[in-house]
Amino acid sequence: MKKLALPLVMAAAGVAIGAETNSLSWQDQATVPVANPIYFETPLIQTEAHPVYMYHRMNPSFLGVATDVNLYALQLRYAVNDRLAVIATKDGYIQIHPKGSPTLHGWANLAAGVKYAIAQDEAEQYIVTPGITFEAPTGSKQVFQGTGGGVFNPFVSAEKGFDKFHVTGNVGFRLPVNWHADTASIHYSAQVDYWFCRWFIPFASINAFTTISEGGHLPFDTEGFDLVNFGSTGASGTTQAAAGVGFRSRLLPNADLGFAYEHGITAAHDIFKDRITVDLSVRF
Repeated sequence: MKKLALPLVMAAAGVAIGAETNSLSWQDQATVPVANPIYFETPLIQTEAHPVYMYHRMNPSFLGVATDVNLYALQLRYAVNDRLAVIATKDGYIQIHPKGSPTLHGWANLAAGVKYAIAQDEAEQYIVTPGITFEAPTGSKQVFQGTGGGVFNPFVSAEKGFDKFHVTGNVGFRLPVNWHADTASIHYSAQVDYWFCRWFIPFASINAFTTISEGGHLPFDTEGFDLVNFGSTGASGTTQAAAGVGFRSRLLPNADLGFAYEHGITAAHDIFKDRITVDLSVRF
C-alpha cells in the first residue's frame, strides 16, 4: 500500500495542476486600455475599480498661451454576469492652468451606462461587446462642463487574442441631446499589446475623434477631444488624433498599474499637444 501511495498522490497532484492550467482563460492576460479611458471602453466584462490621473498639455496656439490640465477620476464597472456589465466611465475633478492666469477648477460631468458581450469564444480568443453610456451635464461650467442637454455614446468594443499578443478596437458616436449646443462626433481607437511577463506588458495605441456637426457654444475650429465638448461652431469635418505608447505591470493577480504617453498628430492649433495617463485597474 505504501508503494502505491506516492504514485497515487503524484497523479492526483498532476490532475489538479492540469485542471488549474486548463481553467486559465486567454482574458487573464488581456489588459484594459490606459489611453483615452473615457471612450476607449474595454470589451471585457469584469467588476473593476479604476482610478485615473491625466496630465494634459494643450498646444499654446489653441488659447494663445501654454495651458496644462489635470484630471483626477475614478471609473467603476460591475459585472452583473459573464456578459452584462454596468459602467461608470466619467467623473472626477478638473484643473486648468493657463500660464500667467488664475487656475480654473471644477467637477467633470458624470457618465454611466451598460455593455453586453454579444459574442465571445474561448478557443478562438475573441470577444465583441456593444454598449451605451449617457453623459449628463452635471459638471462645472468653469472647466467647460455642465452645458447642453447631455451626450449619448453608443459604441462597440472588440478584442482578439493571439496567445500573448492582443488587438483591441473601439468605435462609437457622441450624439448630443441638444444638437444646437453641443457637437456630434465619431470616435475610434485601436491598441496592440504583448505580454512579455507580468511586470512588463507594452502597448501602442491610437485614438481619434472626427467632429460631424457644428455646436453653438464657442467660436473654435477644433473640439475638446475626449474630456470636453466645447460646442465649437467651426469644428465640423475636422479630425483630432493622438498616438501613444506605454505599458502595464501586474502588481497583483487582480491589480494592474498602467502608464501611457500620447502625442497629438493632427493640426498644431489643436487642443492636444501631449498627455500622460497613469491608472490602476483593480478587479474584484
